[in-house]
Amino acid sequence: MESPPTAKWKHSLLYLAFIFLILHLLRNLVAHKLLLGNDTVRVKRHPDLPLRFRSDGTFKILQVADMHFGNGMMSRCRDVLESEFEYCSDLNTTRFLKRMLEAEKPDFIAFTGDNIFGPSTADAAESLLEAFGPALESGLPWAAVLGNHDQESTMNRQELMSFISLLDYSVSQINPAAEDPLTSVKGGMKTDIDGFGNYNLEVYGAPGSHLMNSSVLNLFFLDSGDRAFIQGVRTYGWIKESQQHWLRSMSQGFQGQKWDSEQSADALPPATSPSLAFFHIPIPEIRQLYYKKIVGQFQEGVACSSVNSGILQTLVSIGDVKAVFIGHDHTNDFCGNLDGIWFCYGGGFGYHGYGKAGWPRRARVILAELGKGDKAWMGVETIKTWKRLDDEKLSKVDEQVLWAHQRAR
Repeated sequence: MESPPTAKWKHSLLYLAFIFLILHLLRNLVAHKLLLGNDTVRVKRHPDLPLRFRSDGTFKILQVADMHFGNGMMSRCRDVLESEFEYCSDLNTTRFLKRMLEAEKPDFIAFTGDNIFGPSTADAAESLLEAFGPALESGLPWAAVLGNHDQESTMNRQELMSFISLLDYSVSQINPAAEDPLTSVKGGMKTDIDGFGNYNLEVYGAPGSHLMNSSVLNLFFLDSGDRAFIQGVRTYGWIKESQQHWLRSMSQGFQGQKWDSEQSADALPPATSPSLAFFHIPIPEIRQLYYKKIVGQFQEGVACSSVNSGILQTLVSIGDVKAVFIGHDHTNDFCGNLDGIWFCYGGGFGYHGYGKAGWPRRARVILAELGKGDKAWMGVETIKTWKRLDDEKLSKVDEQVLWAHQRAR
């Protein structure tokens, strides 16, 4: 039989060993949670770049306007009929986005602001990851701009765009690179421009064609701001002069591009490749469309800035922007023409944002098609659009041609 001191010593040793084991396990657990130890640092996944037309001469864009994502399952739907859903939440928005990606198989996704609804969002980063989840899973290139609600949670606008730009397959940018024309900064980001999320993406010609190394379609993304006070009165944001100056400089650069002299005239793009623009808040002139012919529905007042910054005149003057795609007013989903440029609402996409009971959530699709010459693809020949409703059949409505290139005779 062991003496009492010997037994006590063995019990103490076992106790110390047990404590050491617990500490060791806790250390490994904490190291794993903090991505320490031998874990590999995760690197952003990039899409195949540059953006380009398919071999069949098409490039399809899915516009997603006003997801208003909150906290997932805990964020209930607004303005839906009780007969429509047994339980409705942000997950219905996620389901709709997945349905659209499967049905339309786009080449690119454009999120046009109010991606999350700040007041309902406990953590902006988590909500953004959930909101953009189907895009991240798809592996498709995608880009986003901010609306007036995105920054109302735990991140400011610069932090939001920085975070979005770092997500998998995102081609979003915080602002134009310093290499862009007329920049004031070397080797970094342009700083003499208002807002965050002003950038341009170029779409190249079809693989194997004479234009595979040429930009034939430009996509402009602009930050239309959130809220501002003018003489003590609160109003919505607008596109500032510094942003318009950048737009003009970019357009001038595109018009000055030199094309390969060995290409046949049949294969060359138009003198100026067409452009599309994407931003959130509508411009004041859109109110005029209430009295004009439109395609779609005009169901609510245009909630725009009291400041008319002259962006319409800028877009008209540069000549290459053929259509602009906006959000903000959820129950407007129409396209209307102002001075030769089509302005199209996406229509409310998200279920946590306001809508109209009995009026399905919807998304807009944009299709650009190249012209076919005798031997090769030419530049963009037509730009079309339509909408899909989140009903049983994903009904396709309001298909129209926004622009068609007039060939020289």
